[in-house]
Amino acid sequence: MKLIEHHNQQKGKYETRRHFLKGCTTGLGAMAVASMLGCNDTSDKMVAKVIDKFSGQRDISHFSPKAKNVIFLHMAGGPSQLELFDYKPELARLNNQECPDSFMDGKRFAFISGKPKMLGPKAEFAQYGQSGAWVSDNLPHFSSVVDDVCFLKAMHTDEINHAPAQLFLHTGSARMGRPSIGSWVTYGLGSSNDNLPGYMVLLSGGQTPSAGKSVWGNGFLPSVYQGVQCRSHGDPILYLSDPANVSRDLRRDIIDAINDVNREEYETFNDPETLTRIQQYEMAYKMQVSVPEVMDIKDEPQHMHDLYGTTPGKESFANNCLLARRLVEKGVRFIQLFHWGWDIHGNGKEVSLEHGFKDRCREVDQAMTALIKDLKQRGMLDETLIVWGGEFGRTPMLENRSGVDNPYSGRDHHIDAYTMWMAGGGIKPGVSYGETDALGYSGIKDQVHIHDLQATILNQMGLNHLDHTYLFQGRDYRLTDLFGNVVKDIIT
Repeated sequence: MKLIEHHNQQKGKYETRRHFLKGCTTGLGAMAVASMLGCNDTSDKMVAKVIDKFSGQRDISHFSPKAKNVIFLHMAGGPSQLELFDYKPELARLNNQECPDSFMDGKRFAFISGKPKMLGPKAEFAQYGQSGAWVSDNLPHFSSVVDDVCFLKAMHTDEINHAPAQLFLHTGSARMGRPSIGSWVTYGLGSSNDNLPGYMVLLSGGQTPSAGKSVWGNGFLPSVYQGVQCRSHGDPILYLSDPANVSRDLRRDIIDAINDVNREEYETFNDPETLTRIQQYEMAYKMQVSVPEVMDIKDEPQHMHDLYGTTPGKESFANNCLLARRLVEKGVRFIQLFHWGWDIHGNGKEVSLEHGFKDRCREVDQAMTALIKDLKQRGMLDETLIVWGGEFGRTPMLENRSGVDNPYSGRDHHIDAYTMWMAGGGIKPGVSYGETDALGYSGIKDQVHIHDLQATILNQMGLNHLDHTYLFQGRDYRLTDLFGNVVKDIIT
C-alpha cells in the first residue's frame, strides 16, 4: 500500500506539458503502438486483452507450417567440418605441404599469418546409410541416422570472430540490439502452452557463448519474446523457488499488488512495455509449478537414460537434449542448446584436434543421435525441425601464430565453407546439399548463406521472412535484413 500511495503522490508531477515534450521523441511511437493495440481503453478487460496479444497462441503465420517447433543445437566455437562431415582425400595427400598463395591473397583470418602448411584430416571417414553420407569416426553414433539428416555442405557467413558471428547466425546482424531468431518465431507464433515460455535456452560446456545472452535476446521486440535460460541442475531457472516462509498464496498476493501498481502506471503513460511486465509476472507465477515438472528428468524410464547417456542432476549436453524433447512435448515453440568448447586452434592440448575436439564430439554424439531417434519413434520428428552447427567452420590449413606452427594440430576460423545439418520439420532426409572444392576451402556448388538458413527456418514454421517484419525507429526490420532466400531444394 505504501508503494501505491507513493505512486499516487508522484503521479501529478508527470502530467505536465514539459514532461510530454521531453518524452515525445520516443513517446509518440509508443502512443502509436498503444493505439493500434487498443490501449486507449484502460479497463481491466482491455488490459487483459492486450496482454494476450503478447503471449499465448498469437499465430500470425503466413501459410501452413511444416514444423511446429525448432530445436537449434549450436556448437559454440565453430566445429571443424573437415574432421566430421566434409571428407577431403586430396587434403590428406597434401598434408604438411605449403599453402597455395591463392588461399592467402586478399583473405582474412583470425590468427594465421605468413605461409601456413596444409593440414590433412585428423579422423578416419566412411560412408553410411542408403544415402552414402560421409561421417568421421569422431561420431560413431551419429553415423546411424544420416538417412534422417540433410547436410548443408557449402555454408558461408560474413563474420570471422566468435561474438559477431554468433550474433549474425542468431539475429541476422553482427551488432547487438537485434532480436534473435527464437524471438522472431515466438513474436509471430506465440507459445502453445500458456504455462511455459515459447522460447527456452539450455547451456552446457561450462561457459556461455562468446556473444553472451544477446544471442537469445529480444532486441527491439517486446521483452516477453526473449529466450528464458534454464539450467539442467539446481533450480531450473534462477529465483524460481519462493524464499523461506513465503507461501504460494502470499506470492499470489504480492504479484497482484505489483500488477495493480503496473496497471496504474499503464493507465498513466499507456506504455505497452508495462503490459509486458505484467504478463511476465504472471508467467513467472505459472512457471513455478510447470517448469520443475517438465525439467525433472528423473521420472524418465531407464531405457531413455541409456539412449541419451543422461545423468539426472548433472549439467550436460545429454541432459539438455532429453530436456529439449520434453519441452517440445509440452509445446515450447523454440528451444536453443548451446554447447561451448569447439574453438580448436591447436595452441593447447584441450583445444587440439587430437584431444579436446574428440572430447567435444564424445559429449554430443550419442545425445544428438538419440534426440533424432527419440523424436522419430514418437512420431514428432516430422513436425520438429532440428538444426545443428556452429557460427563458422575451420581452415584446411594448420593454424600458426606469428608464422610459427602451434604445438598441437588445430585450425583457424573459416567463413567461406563449412557444414551444418538439419533434420525433420519438412526437410528432405538423406540429402547432402552443396559442395566444396577438393581441399574444403571454398563452396563451389549450392552455397547457403546464413540469411538463407534463417529464411528457411522461418519458412518451415509458416513465416515468410520477407513479410515477417517489425517497425522500429521508422524502419521495418526483419531477421534476414536485406537479403536471403529460402533453400527450396531441401524442402519436402
